[in-house]
Amino acid sequence: MSRGTPRDFAPPLYRSVSPARSWAMLLRYLYLLRGSWPRIVELIYWPTVQMLMWGFLQLYLSETSGIFAEMGGVFIGSVLLWDILFRGQLGFSISFMEEMWARNMGHLMMTPLRPMEFAAALMAMSLVRLAVGLVPVTLMAIAFFGFNLWGLGLALVAFFVNLFLTSWAIGLAVSGMVLRFGLGAEGLAWSVTFLLLPLTCVYYPVEVLPVWLQWIALSLAPTYVFEGMRAVVIDGVFRADLMAVALGLNAIYFSLGLVAFLRFFESARRAGSLLQLGE
Repeated sequence: MSRGTPRDFAPPLYRSVSPARSWAMLLRYLYLLRGSWPRIVELIYWPTVQMLMWGFLQLYLSETSGIFAEMGGVFIGSVLLWDILFRGQLGFSISFMEEMWARNMGHLMMTPLRPMEFAAALMAMSLVRLAVGLVPVTLMAIAFFGFNLWGLGLALVAFFVNLFLTSWAIGLAVSGMVLRFGLGAEGLAWSVTFLLLPLTCVYYPVEVLPVWLQWIALSLAPTYVFEGMRAVVIDGVFRADLMAVALGLNAIYFSLGLVAFLRFFESARRAGSLLQLGE
């Protein structure tokens, strides 16, 4: 607190984080989700459509080509892991945007809730949203195509952690930009992750890309996750080295995302725009 600043108007202390306040925000989002069956259906609908489309495509290709028959499950595995990355970021951003649309950010920040606690609740809610959407779809993948994502075991845990860290890093950075620049930046919340779809080599190996683009792909953590998934499904080998590189990159990206969120939040608070945000 600077000299002469009244204590009641001092900036919030971001280090004084309370898990109870994050839990209270998470409960709020859970009640909203539980009370709206269309929201639950939507969480399951799109992952199901994606899984069925790519699953039947792989089934057709495996019947007409020996190469695709040997790569059984690669497409479905890629779709399910991509959904973890995409839905993780979307789950974070939707909860955040609902606060923006309701013009509720100013009200929330008048409470003792800290930005770090708010971000923690958004991350926890993205896990819940993904679980609601992904678990039924993985069971359908077993029933329709015999692909068991849960059979990946320890590898799945490593994939899951890395993809979620990337999705949270994106969600934090984009939400911070929306806070600072308003709903004009809203489109980034729905579109920025798709830039990773060709660059992280979801459906093909890195070697397919031009050499200059391979350097960009190798600087992105999800690239190592999808390469690792192909190593497990095709060769039956878990590449711990790839997961270690992905974790190192994610540590950098997540830190940058968190710093960006806090900086943009502080900038919006100082500019007095928190009370003006909304539709």
